[in-house]
Amino acid sequence: MAHQKFNIIKSTCIPIQIDNCNTDLIIPARYLASTSRDPKFFGDAFMHDLRYNAKGEPVDEFVLNQPSFCEAPHEGCHEIIVGGQNWGSGSSREHAAWAISGYGVRVVISSSFADIHRNNLLNCFVLPVIVSEAFQQELFASIAKDSNTMVTVDLPAQTVTNESTGHSEKFDINGYKKYCLMNGYDDIDYLLSQTDKIEAFENK
Repeated sequence: MAHQKFNIIKSTCIPIQIDNCNTDLIIPARYLASTSRDPKFFGDAFMHDLRYNAKGEPVDEFVLNQPSFCEAPHEGCHEIIVGGQNWGSGSSREHAAWAISGYGVRVVISSSFADIHRNNLLNCFVLPVIVSEAFQQELFASIAKDSNTMVTVDLPAQTVTNESTGHSEKFDINGYKKYCLMNGYDDIDYLLSQTDKIEAFENK
């Protein structure tokens, strides 16, 4: 299946204002035994134990169950998470990135990420964007004031913009990963795209 190419994402955001949100919160360990790679399965498991109580009932206070944010992500709506500091800490489980991707999120913005989780997100075609703590807090404040606040993430320009204030910041990304995201390539796709060059080199 072809991966969705990245260019410019403009969307409302889901604010998950939890510092040190670890991968066990993102996807509980009991889901790791699954042999499925079905995106819906992992999307349904995203933040499961914060979304539901022990009886399987929605926890009304949790952001994903609140009326402004419970709609499933789709183009222009809730494709971006604004997370707390040190997003994705703890276990290095790749399933956490699968859950975020399966839920429909395309960008996670935070002031800091756990390194392994950040790489796992990139490998799952979810863009991790690192911003300053001041900009992160501005985003939280804008969303709290208006849940329809739009944020634009421009991968080619490597900028993120809070449309409600007009403030922007630059973000860094590895050049190879940027190229792959913009072309919809995973590592194998990239190698296949270089087949002619590889064969020419071998023929020498």
